[in-house]
Amino acid sequence: MGAFSGLGDKLKHVFSKLTSRGKLDEYEIKQAMREIRIALLEADVNFNVVKDFISKISERAKGEEIVKSVTPGQQVVKIVNDELVELMGSKNAKLEVASKPPTVIMMCGLQGAGKTTMCGKLGLMLRKQGKKPLLVACDIYRPAAINQLMIVGKNVGLEVFEKGTQKPVKTAEQAVRYAESNGYDTVIIDTAGRLHINDDLMRELEDIKKEVRPTEILLTVDSMTGQDAVTVATAFNERLDITGVILTKLDGDTRGGAALSIKAVTGKPIKFCGTGEKPADIEPFHPDRMASRILGMGDIVSLVEKAQEAMDEEEMRRMEKRVKDATFTLDDFLLQFESLKKMGGISEVMQMIPGMNRLKVGDKDIDEKRIERFKAIICSMTKKEREHPEIVKSSRRKRISAGSGTSIQDVNQLLKQFEQTRDMMRKMKNNKGRLPF
Repeated sequence: MGAFSGLGDKLKHVFSKLTSRGKLDEYEIKQAMREIRIALLEADVNFNVVKDFISKISERAKGEEIVKSVTPGQQVVKIVNDELVELMGSKNAKLEVASKPPTVIMMCGLQGAGKTTMCGKLGLMLRKQGKKPLLVACDIYRPAAINQLMIVGKNVGLEVFEKGTQKPVKTAEQAVRYAESNGYDTVIIDTAGRLHINDDLMRELEDIKKEVRPTEILLTVDSMTGQDAVTVATAFNERLDITGVILTKLDGDTRGGAALSIKAVTGKPIKFCGTGEKPADIEPFHPDRMASRILGMGDIVSLVEKAQEAMDEEEMRRMEKRVKDATFTLDDFLLQFESLKKMGGISEVMQMIPGMNRLKVGDKDIDEKRIERFKAIICSMTKKEREHPEIVKSSRRKRISAGSGTSIQDVNQLLKQFEQTRDMMRKMKNNKGRLPF
């Protein structure tokens, strides 16, 4: 995940020095703590949060579990991992559901944080879970805000309740009544944002809260703003007593300080994060999985969940059977590429595979363009060639490369990668491992 790549690299550098030593003395632990503190501050993590975090790790690192450990370096890594998880909220904080429908979710945040888009993403995610959400347009100030929500709703197939520029409090109250009488079990209210926090904005949000008594008040903050995001979260929390935070742009080139500071500073959990531009690019925030990604341990659980969304159960079973029966073909390989695309692209998937997140897009030629070339090559083959790649010898390779507009070297690389993938999958099956796609 882009937000933590810099921090992750620095922490891995610290850990590599620790794990290469058989024993650790107090001085070495102190030096490591200093480097970790600098890495966190450079990642724009709140100063007081860093101070407490380092204090907790140092205390544990000097204790019995390190001194008596056979692998003290690994033990320090485990302590840092445990404390990172604790820092970000221990466990995934689920959405609260009202005892009597509808569940009212009030979305708030500053302009530019991606709040309106996030309303659509959240609504789509809830619909996939069997809910029936209604989007409500209560931002009457920003030009075209209502129109934007209408477009967002149309793109994800959700109804939008709007009453033009009448008072937002009235619109919110009417929307809840409309939801009750029309079978909607969830109401997502898109409230007004401002370019900065001001009293008028807060009063209006307090009025809406008082009128519709929302089950959840979710604050959308832009993770790329670093410590500013924490300041915004603190201000909204003081006035509205928010129930949770949604971090947007966590896929961007940002330092990740907001994700590591918000829970500690506000006491409110990060519930979701936006991971891209597409409507489906929203994930529940799991502190343990995020810590694994930061420390370069991958996130296989999220990878499998993404895969299950991208490929239905029957398709997965069929694929596993083909691997088991050694009948995995280039058509199946092509299907894998399509699944990768649905899962957010190869660069995002690579971040979730242990060890692979050190590869930058372009390393070892792992990039989106290469996948497009591979797809063109497979589509230029005959049915027999796709089912029996071993028959693709010299003359066939020339014909296929000409037909796909690629080089013979590209064809050779595809066939080599196919063989490697098939071998890896056979090994996984022999080890009783479930396929991660």
